Amino acid sequence: MMRIAITGALAVGLLLAFVAGSAWWLTQRVEGQYFDSDGVQIHFTDEGTGTPVLLLHGFAVNSDLNWRLPGITESLAREHRVISMDLRGHGLSDKPHRPDLYGEAMARDVIALLDFLEIEKVHLVGYSLGGVITLKLATTQPDRLLSASPLGAGWEDPEDSVFLAALAGIAGDLEAGRGVPPLAASLGGDREPPGVLHTAWVRFMTSYMVDGPALAAMVRAIDGLTVERDRVARIGIPVCSIVGTRDPMKAGVDAMVGLVPDHTVVFIEGADHLSATTSPQLSDGLLRFLRAHDDDATRAGDS
Repeated sequence: MMRIAITGALAVGLLLAFVAGSAWWLTQRVEGQYFDSDGVQIHFTDEGTGTPVLLLHGFAVNSDLNWRLPGITESLAREHRVISMDLRGHGLSDKPHRPDLYGEAMARDVIALLDFLEIEKVHLVGYSLGGVITLKLATTQPDRLLSASPLGAGWEDPEDSVFLAALAGIAGDLEAGRGVPPLAASLGGDREPPGVLHTAWVRFMTSYMVDGPALAAMVRAIDGLTVERDRVARIGIPVCSIVGTRDPMKAGVDAMVGLVPDHTVVFIEGADHLSATTSPQLSDGLLRFLRAHDDDATRAGDS
């Protein structure tokens, strides 16, 4: 009996150490700078030199988890000026609880940051939710972008979206303090479902590591980031999509093929929404695409 008790105590101790270690790891941040975007304080980091690249992270995480931990920030900063911002409602940025302070306001934050840093044009790169914002800006502010890379994200027709219909339930769960599955789980249709690890990760993050009411407010306003088909078809800047073949968002990327005029697509075989972020194919494919269009920055400066 004594042995069982000692074994049990050790198991509990190891579990607690794992939880504490995970919480410490998830909350470690690189402190950057802040700027005011229409009354909301937005946190960002700015490093490296060269053609500017602005990184937007995904739902329920932050810029360090999405970009720095997988090594993407460091890789890009060897050749580019890399700016990473925490979206409003996330990370070290302010987290308003009103839906009217999200939606298109999240896209306006990007332009406000470019103005704050006095950057005329930038390569815009977003993952998942950040990719949705990237695609929105490719249609509304193409004059401020050298290129747009919505990674782990695709185009969803707002006229035929199961996802938009499911938003109220997702927001209600967040307001009630319940964790939610990945947003991609609500896309419907004949898609690969979110992976087990991705689902567990998002449920954990939305249960313990985020401001639930802020995320709920954001979810209630996400329809403000939708884009009509004809606007996607008129995107006049280079676009890069990189997505795992097992990512539910792949269907949205497939819908863009043949619709977006200048469209580079990289499929990561066997990767899902979570594992694609750590794949060398994502960072290598993105870097190749950015290098190919860095000259556009020179031409923009000469014009």
